[in-house]
Amino acid sequence: MSRLIADASALVSLGIVTDDDPDPLALCLSRYEVVVPTAVIDELREIASYDDVHGHAASAVLDQVDAFTTQSVDLDVEFPLDDGENAAVTLANNLDAALFLCDEFNQLGLIHASLADTRLVTTPTLLSVLVRTEHLSAADARLLLDAISDARSWGANSYVQRARSLLKEP
Repeated sequence: MSRLIADASALVSLGIVTDDDPDPLALCLSRYEVVVPTAVIDELREIASYDDVHGHAASAVLDQVDAFTTQSVDLDVEFPLDDGENAAVTLANNLDAALFLCDEFNQLGLIHASLADTRLVTTPTLLSVLVRTEHLSAADARLLLDAISDARSWGANSYVQRARSLLKEP
């Protein structure tokens, strides 16, 4: 089972659709060894304190905290992103993780450059992987991505639009 390190941004995205069938967070947890830095858990708890779609999504993820491993890590004081992303990138490199799941679209280049041997994936990319491995239909993936995009205000995001165009049956 490949190891996947997750950041708060992507976990919130997956948490938005945890009540859907199929549930992409459950699929992710069943397909990967998911490791989440404690700094990300702290961020999720803060997000969960809000009474909005993101808060509810963070709460849904925290409800499944027993399904993934949490681990603390020393932060890189030179890393120019928030503590959660800092910890997740550091943990991905320390554990030589196969995948780093992050939806910080404004910083993807910096995050990608910070990963030694770990592949950066976003939620749209993860949905695409689940379609290609036949764990999710393309139609379901498009519906899930639409729901996530609406909640996350990704409508004008060209990365997401491109990823959506690639969601086709294998």
